Amino acid sequence: MTITSINPATNKTLETFSTLTKDEVVDAIGIAHEAYRNWRKTSFDKRKKAILKFAKLLRDGADEFARTITLDMGKRISESQYEIEYCAKIAEFYANGAQTFLADQPLDNVDADACIHYEPLGVLLGIMPWNFPFYQVVRFATPNIMAGNTVMVKHASNVPQCAEAIAELFTQCGLPDGVYTNLFIPTEFTEVIIGDERVRGVSLTGSEKAGAAVAALAGKNIKKSVLELGGNDAFIVLEDADLEKTVELAVKGRMVNAGQSCVASKRFIVVEEVAEKFLSAFKKQMSQFKMGDPMDEATTLAPLSTEEAAVNLLEMVQATINAGATVVLGGDRPDREGAYFNPTILTDITPDMPTFDQELFGPVASVYVVKDEAAAIALANNSSYGLGGSVFTSDIERGRRVAEQIETGMVFINQPTKSQAELPFGGVKNSGYGRELSHLGILEFVNKKLIHSAT
Repeated sequence: MTITSINPATNKTLETFSTLTKDEVVDAIGIAHEAYRNWRKTSFDKRKKAILKFAKLLRDGADEFARTITLDMGKRISESQYEIEYCAKIAEFYANGAQTFLADQPLDNVDADACIHYEPLGVLLGIMPWNFPFYQVVRFATPNIMAGNTVMVKHASNVPQCAEAIAELFTQCGLPDGVYTNLFIPTEFTEVIIGDERVRGVSLTGSEKAGAAVAALAGKNIKKSVLELGGNDAFIVLEDADLEKTVELAVKGRMVNAGQSCVASKRFIVVEEVAEKFLSAFKKQMSQFKMGDPMDEATTLAPLSTEEAAVNLLEMVQATINAGATVVLGGDRPDREGAYFNPTILTDITPDMPTFDQELFGPVASVYVVKDEAAAIALANNSSYGLGGSVFTSDIERGRRVAEQIETGMVFINQPTKSQAELPFGGVKNSGYGRELSHLGILEFVNKKLIHSAT
């Protein structure tokens, strides 16, 4: 079996890679397990040195790695360059902070000397998505490697060049063989890995369907799991919002990575008092994107990740239109080579329509008009997802009150949902469980051991 990289801007094949056999996968687990026995005993200073070198290598080869991202999955080159820099910052955050994050935590108000002592768990499996092919791996791998675990990564099948480049970086930074392992494998082999007693946890970023399957396997085998799944983030616009700035951020929040982000703003919930002005300005700005070669700095709208993704998005949009939604802008694909999709705005979407509670992964915005703040909160919470969200208002205290009522893992006031090394990232409901990034991210796959001394 093979895995193929196809440039979504041209739909032409770039490179093909052979997958591992089942026996080779089992052997790789053994190597990772043996590496763990030694790596868990290494000092924080040694781990830190390797991960800081990893960050330096990222920056030194930033142009090359950004180009690889763009070729594999179509991201605009400037966004790819930003992704590489962000990865370097995440690596530095955990390299510099791990020893503090994992320091023994004394327990107060107990009858003896007691503390929480953090220890690594062992070999971990990461199942990673294509939309941020370096970032997703780095935010999983670097904290867990710094914690003393070893990691094996099954990356998305459409970004094999990125997967290979990341693995080579972890080798070049001085990590021993088996501390980081890239797995070119068919999906069905994940069951073999999760079922192996030497593997102690699994983290997946991906679809609800994939998350449910992995969670079931992890539960069956009594393994810790972390899931970061889809999102249908609400972008609430209250009547006192700075409309000009809000529209600008609405466009940015929806169109990052051509709309292919789990925390992209997707449902724009606007109080009726300002709805007409918002929609008019939003449409104007959404109409101004320049579609083109993602390697060209002048391009502002790149293709979707694959031709299949573009076809599936069109089917979802068309089904919603057929059910009675209004097309304010776009709603179709351009007549050109590549996996492109026109910027789209849909309104008049009702709960009985097929995409009301589905994640639209692409440059498609759904705009809802509501009576007031209470109605906005109710609609925002009327979703099976609970990843991120945002609220726009000139009154920050009001924004906090609204944020506290939104049923998601993250809420941002006067800015779209975003990711930052120091901020915890994760959701609730069908958006998954567990947290990545911040000090919380390094605590997911460690043994929080109580050590209690008698008086």
